[in-house]
Amino acid sequence: MGIELGKCTVDAFPDGETFVKIEENVRGEDIYVVQSTSPPTNHHLMEMFIMMDALRRSSAQRITAVLPFYGYARQDRKDQPRVPITAKLVANLMVAAGTNRVLTMDLHAQQIQGFFDIPVDHLYAAPVMYDYLKQMDLPDLVVVSPDVGGIKMAHAYSQVLNAGLAIVAKRRKSATEIESMTVIGDIRGKTVLMVDDLTETAGTLTTAAKLLKKKGAKRIYACVSHALLNDLGVQRLRASVIDELITTDTVLRAPIEGVKVTTLSVAGLLGEAIKRIHNNSSVTSLFEFKGGRTS
Repeated sequence: MGIELGKCTVDAFPDGETFVKIEENVRGEDIYVVQSTSPPTNHHLMEMFIMMDALRRSSAQRITAVLPFYGYARQDRKDQPRVPITAKLVANLMVAAGTNRVLTMDLHAQQIQGFFDIPVDHLYAAPVMYDYLKQMDLPDLVVVSPDVGGIKMAHAYSQVLNAGLAIVAKRRKSATEIESMTVIGDIRGKTVLMVDDLTETAGTLTTAAKLLKKKGAKRIYACVSHALLNDLGVQRLRASVIDELITTDTVLRAPIEGVKVTTLSVAGLLGEAIKRIHNNSSVTSLFEFKGGRTS
């Protein structure tokens, strides 16, 4: 954006408590706090809450939380008895800390926007992905959703890239184990692009890739907005038939050896959205393609 970062001190007391001090005058200013809630999630969230409180008590006019990745987004409903809805709890805590507005990217579920009673601007990493994929000019392309929940996202990609569409239907045994899968659509002899919003253990992606290869897919690419990738996920990717993983820098991640990972920057997109919010311009127009919208 061509502006300097605000000056602040973020430190820890000997017992691990976070200390924040804003080192410049913010009275009456429009403030944007950028914090991705990638692991360690709880630490990053507390750091953000404490900074929000410091800014609110320093008389900032408006505080916008910029979350390239919204942690706890997968806990957005009661799918078992006696479990929390933590995505809603985090929303409440953000407002309690002093957040006036939220700017985030590729939420796991669109309805999380409704957990807030303050304005939420929801960005998509898709425009950055499209630019890269168009340069690759992949032949005989079919976009595949690795599960039924991602059909809408896969359809949006297939429309913009003029590609076919297929779905891998899966039945889950647990959070890390998948029982059975089938492919709906024609992928034999084609270049396949799997699209998803989030991967951590890479179980869905690698199992789907294995099945797609078995069904005759020529080359397999995976496009994921938030690649959190723990040790198990990295191991699975190394052993998988995925030719390239295309992702973004929305989460902090150490370099991965032995896997072709392309990391695209969403900084320009976030910067443009921040400018537009500050100037009260339209943010929606960032996502208009062929007269429609990505979603």
